[in-house]
Amino acid sequence: MPQPLLRIAISGALGRMGRQMAEAVEADTRLALAARFHRPGASGAGLVSREEALVSADVVIDFTTPAASAALAELCAARGGPALVIGSTGFDATELAAITAASKKIAVVRSGNFSLGLNMLLRLVEQAARALDPDWDVEISEAHHRHKLDAPSGTALMLGEATAKGRGGELDAIARRSRDGITGPRAQGEIGFAVMRGGGIVGEHSVSFLAEGEIVTLSHSASDRVMFAHGAIAAALWLAGRPPGAYGMRDVLGFGGD
Repeated sequence: MPQPLLRIAISGALGRMGRQMAEAVEADTRLALAARFHRPGASGAGLVSREEALVSADVVIDFTTPAASAALAELCAARGGPALVIGSTGFDATELAAITAASKKIAVVRSGNFSLGLNMLLRLVEQAARALDPDWDVEISEAHHRHKLDAPSGTALMLGEATAKGRGGELDAIARRSRDGITGPRAQGEIGFAVMRGGGIVGEHSVSFLAEGEIVTLSHSASDRVMFAHGAIAAALWLAGRPPGAYGMRDVLGFGGD
């Protein structure tokens, strides 16, 4: 007998990513678009309430805001499901704690970027940081469209965390998020961030390792948001039937224990 379709609900359905996700789900023969919902009070063809959507779904895919994602995680956990794929970025400590608590009751995949290529870049950056000593300076650059709300991007911070992990440190202790005025010489081992916002840039990220006489740059360029939808779908398919836990794209791609 054919396998039943995985039922997907889309949170933030009226947003740019929500619309892209709905199209990708409808085009995938392994999935059924069970429900679409947006913030309370929103109206649109085919929208249902959040509570109705959760009843009808196996997995909810959520690209909204940190506060909305944290609240959704708490609600899913209180119900005992459905599982949750979260692509929002810019969480504060309280919101992250809420999602972590929810993951003890439901399965959650959270990632700042669902691109397959970008997640491979994370792995390469960690390996490079482990191989190159702290005399190699590190600068992370990112560029996004004018509508993006948070900076540095969640993906840039993930690249920073991969670099710090490769060097055996904590990002918060060595990150340099801005420079202005007379900043003095660069501190050894710090990780610098540069941010650009403008136009319709989907996403550009690079990590440069700089030494006297040579530079190594690892980069990723996104040209179409559909890649994020495809990655989120891969996460949803992987997540179906998993036990409660906090997962990431490293788990989905099979190198979570590396």
